[in-house]
This record gives sequence, C-alpha cells and structure tokens, in this order.
Amino acid sequence: MRMAKGWRLLALLGALALVAGACGGDDDGDDGGAFRIAIVAPSASNDLAFSQSIVDAVNAIQAEMGADAIEIAITDGTFVVEDAAANMRGYADDGYDLVIGHGSQYGSFLPEIAEDFPDTAFAWGTASDTFGLDNVSAYTAAADEGAYVQGIMAAALSTSGKIGVVGPVDVGDAALYVQGFVNGAESGGADVAVAFTGDFGNTTLAAEAANAHVANGADVMTGTAQMVVGAVGVAEQQGVLWFGTQSNQTSLADSIVVSSQVYKWEVVLSDLVEQIKDGNLGGQTYEINLANGGLVIEYNDAYNLPADVRQAGDDAVAGIIDGSMSTGL
Repeated sequence: MRMAKGWRLLALLGALALVAGACGGDDDGDDGGAFRIAIVAPSASNDLAFSQSIVDAVNAIQAEMGADAIEIAITDGTFVVEDAAANMRGYADDGYDLVIGHGSQYGSFLPEIAEDFPDTAFAWGTASDTFGLDNVSAYTAAADEGAYVQGIMAAALSTSGKIGVVGPVDVGDAALYVQGFVNGAESGGADVAVAFTGDFGNTTLAAEAANAHVANGADVMTGTAQMVVGAVGVAEQQGVLWFGTQSNQTSLADSIVVSSQVYKWEVVLSDLVEQIKDGNLGGQTYEINLANGGLVIEYNDAYNLPADVRQAGDDAVAGIIDGSMSTGL
C-alpha cells in the first residue's frame, strides 16, 4: 500500500515538473523551435513581379539560416482586402512570429489587427507608415534608382527614339519606377509615353496599352506590377525590347528582355527577423536601394547587349550609389 502511494506521489511530482518546465519556456519566449514567417500577397507567388519578390526573399533567408530555423507559410492571390485581412488575422492567431502583408492596400486594416495581437510582429509594404505601433514595421523600395539606370540604357538602345511605359496605378513603388525610368530615358534624348491601366493585375489592359505604344512607334518598353505579363507578350510578338522590374523577367521572353531591376527584400528582412528575435517587434521603416544591395540590375545573358550600353548602365549604378548622379526624384 505504501508503494502505491509512493508511485502516485512520484507521478504527481513529475507532472508538476513538466508544467513548470512548460511555463518556464513561455517566460523566455524561446522554445528552440523555428522562427515562423507568414506572407499574405495579392497575386500569385510565382508572378515574376511584386509577389514573387517577397517570396524569393523569405526563401533566401530560409536558405541562409536553414530549413529548421525558418518556417514559411504563404497565402497568395489575396487582392481582395477582406480576404487578406482574414488570412493575416488567422496567421497571428496561429502564433506566427512575423506576419507580412505584402501590399500597400493592406494598410487599411493592419492597425486594427496589430493592436489585437500586440505580441505578434507585423510588416507591410511598399509603405513607410508604422502607424505609431511598436509591433508594425514598414518596408519600401527606391524603385526610381534602378528605373533611372534602365531608362538610360533604353534610350541608348532605341532606334526610333520612342519608348513606352505600361504602368498600373500611379502610387507607391510603381509610381517611383515609372517616373525614374522616364527621367532616365529622357536624359538620353528619348520621347517617352506613359499609359496607366488603373489596375495591378489586369493583363488584358496591359496588353492593350503595349499595343498602343507599338502603334505609336515605340521599339523599347517597360512596365511594373504583376499585369506586365500581358505587355511582355506583346513586346515579344512585335520584337520590342523590354526592361523588367521587381523580379527577373528574363524567363518571360529571353529574346527581348534586356535587364531587370530585382528586389532583394532579404537585405532588410534578415535584419527585421533578428530584431524580432531580440524582442523588438517593430516600429521601424526599411528601404531597399542600390547602395545596400536591395536593388540589383540583373542582365539577360541571352540578349547581346552592346558593351557601351552595359557600361552606361554600370556607370549610372555607380553614380547613384556615390551621389554623383540623381534620378530627379
């Protein structure tokens, strides 16, 4: 009988030890598990544009830190704001360490969710507003920098002297890219026409805008946002050169893509992850640019770019980095 009571006492002490251990693990906020990142993005994660840029970034962080150190969850195709809000709230409720809303339209609901989950870190972009909240970070891109570089090269490659730009909505990094490209191309003497479709994802409208540029004599084009697939298709059919942005767009049409300004969000996200691990959940704004390596001009090796044009592009990159050249913005 005494032996049975002894076993019950040992079992009780063991259970209490397990509970104490679990509570201790919660107190220091580190259970030794993977850092969990969730992304909510407006378009397909393989769109070769805006959404893919953030997906590529977290994959790069995971490759650097190890699959056991970083866990990634992605919900794409959430252009509808209500859908994005529901998914971000769901990820926060599931205990993810960092929830990223990759779309400037998500700012309409983010403050409310962030206030409901003060122990969860949130980030969104492209934007610069943290809403005064300690658990919200914002990130943006100096998209005009690489755009200016590519505009210079576009002017040098154009034989008609006419260049077309297919823009989505005149806001955020899209607006910066369009104006930066225009300024760069005009500095080289080109005549630049800009058409905004009013939509980020409508490939049909992008194709229509591209056809209008071709009809107007454009022999070089560029554009931004996930809709550009439609414009690139027209450029390939018509033999018009293309400059990409956000992601490397060579695979869309390697015969006509000259180069792409590629967003390397991992340059700032890696610091954000470390800050969160140290207990700093937000309150900061990050920017990627040519100087910090967050913006990179990636050339298409399949396109025979004249050496002097490549040199002009490289010189422009160096000039923007050292401050001797300005995009005008």
